[in-house]
Amino acid sequence: MSQQTKVLYTAKVHTTGGREAGVARSSDGHLDVRLSTPGTEGIGTNPEQLFAAGWSACFEAAMGIAAHKRKIALPPDAAIDAEVDLCLTDGAYSLRARLNITLPGIALDVAQALVEEAHQTCPYSRATRGNVDATIHLV
Repeated sequence: MSQQTKVLYTAKVHTTGGREAGVARSSDGHLDVRLSTPGTEGIGTNPEQLFAAGWSACFEAAMGIAAHKRKIALPPDAAIDAEVDLCLTDGAYSLRARLNITLPGIALDVAQALVEEAHQTCPYSRATRGNVDATIHLV
């Protein structure tokens, strides 16, 4: 059976120079960042930081959707501390990630259910499943 795909948004970013003194600019002008290699004194952010920011923002939105279904609101001080490791194993690069989630004021069982549902529905979690070693932890 064929499913229709509805494209909700297309991000368009033009990048030159890669991670070494590169620049990335979005077509709408909202993103305009300098890039640098992780762990160097270069001016700019690196792709791993951008990935961590994107995944954590998307994951928090997915938790918000899960909370809305349960007729509860995420606390205003909900937070995600995302860590993305750039790894090198036997000459091959890979990523490893940890999302440390704080949901103050929400009962532990409810918070855990929100986190689990978000991990199933967040597009970043879905895209990385089986490809990126990810730990999702409620703190």
